[in-house]
Amino acid sequence: MTQPRPTTLPQALLHAAERHGDRPAVVDGDRSRSWAALRDDVRRTAAAYVRLGLAPGDRVAIWAPNSLEWVVAALAVSHAGAALVPINTRYKGHEVVDVLRRTGATLVVVADGFLGRSQLDELSAAADDDGTGLPDLRVVVRIGHGDPATGVHAFDDLAALADDASLTETDRRAAAVDADDVADILFTSGTTGRSKGVVSAHRQTVEAARLWGSTCGVTEEDRYLVVNPFFHSFGYKAGIVVALLSGCCLYPQATFDVDETLRLIGEERITVLPGAPTIFTSLFASPGLASIDRSSLRIAVTGAASVPVALVERMQAELGFDHVLTAFGMTECVVATMCRPGDPDALVASTCGAPVPGVEVRIVDPETGAVVDPGDEGEVQFRGDMVMVGYLDDEEATAQAIDRDGWLHTGDVGRVDEQDHLTITDRLKDMYISGGFNVYPAEVEQALARLDGVVESAVVGMPDERMGEVGRAFVVRTSDEALGADEVTSFLRERVANFKMPRDVVFIDQLPRNAAGKVLKDELRSKP
Repeated sequence: MTQPRPTTLPQALLHAAERHGDRPAVVDGDRSRSWAALRDDVRRTAAAYVRLGLAPGDRVAIWAPNSLEWVVAALAVSHAGAALVPINTRYKGHEVVDVLRRTGATLVVVADGFLGRSQLDELSAAADDDGTGLPDLRVVVRIGHGDPATGVHAFDDLAALADDASLTETDRRAAAVDADDVADILFTSGTTGRSKGVVSAHRQTVEAARLWGSTCGVTEEDRYLVVNPFFHSFGYKAGIVVALLSGCCLYPQATFDVDETLRLIGEERITVLPGAPTIFTSLFASPGLASIDRSSLRIAVTGAASVPVALVERMQAELGFDHVLTAFGMTECVVATMCRPGDPDALVASTCGAPVPGVEVRIVDPETGAVVDPGDEGEVQFRGDMVMVGYLDDEEATAQAIDRDGWLHTGDVGRVDEQDHLTITDRLKDMYISGGFNVYPAEVEQALARLDGVVESAVVGMPDERMGEVGRAFVVRTSDEALGADEVTSFLRERVANFKMPRDVVFIDQLPRNAAGKVLKDELRSKP
């Protein structure tokens, strides 16, 4: 008898464990888990969450890099009937505290010491900075050792907390999870300078992964190297959840390291490697590329920046991929369009593919709201079951993003051809993409507004061969302020994530503006 298609994350994990059993699910360095063992790890960790007081509907944040622990910790959240809140590892303490407060997270899992930082100290200092603290947070779990004196639990000790009663309750909660329950809240930067929590139900998260995986042709035989961070939908939904549905084996990489990536490709016979173009251009530049056996590579999915035809051809010729695909999606609609295996190189390089099943795409004149003809440019809009539930606690922003007819207004400019292949040509918003990460200048500009000596600022994305785009900050100083670029950089480094840091700081007497007072960022981008 054919089992029904999973519509929730707990169903997907149970299905994978029953179907794939002893096949490898995750390989992280010298540690490996089969699908059956992974489900047991998740079940016991979820039971520990229950014993620590996690209630159905609670929010659990994970602030950690890609790892076996991340996979277990995240899947245990839904198994305990709660919602997952992934947090960017590059975020600073103040950014994380903002997310924890707005979600009301009651439990947080932290990889303290990652990248040489003390995340717990940052969190504590930021929470106490304004005297507000974190009133909802009850449990802190550290990946690594615990600290009983401060009440910080060790992740490795969680499984031992599970008992018969908590395991029974966990199984009950996992079975009770509904497809329309909230699965996750991913934060995406906002053009107003404040991040927005994108709320997705289980049906959206699972279906996005199913369509991504089936379109790419991922199977249980694949070995999937996940360089894309798990805190991003590209690593979480198109990575972990794709593995749940396909049975492929995940190889999480904490940070992108060219030599380690090449080693894994050669020694572990990696078959699937998605990522931003930066990843592949970095591999091309490595002296070690020629000595690595790349014959196992089968599928690459890239995007997040323009992809030259030459890059697609090099990925096939020099890296040996059978299929190189491009796609387009956003946190609010994880996968909207994709190329298909067999599409010509020029189509892959010049478009984001055609709509996936269940998603409609239209191009609208932003001034009149009328749908334009194929080939004409306008705002890209999506409609379908995979469009987010909405923004967390922000009805106004949700209504602005999703109209009464269900169309998601992306803010991107593009066109479709007669076959519905989508091409993104520009942005209505100022967002730019650096190394695969979305950067919204308003966040950086708001941080700069707090620096003494800054009258105003404007941040723009500038082309960069390796990163796609990098930031350039144009700063207007007070007349009597001897503010230097180093001071600006040092100030920002304490307040924004590394990927948001402008590469250049340019001092300017005044910002160019139009008659309505809007800063002319196109003019700034054209400055040498």
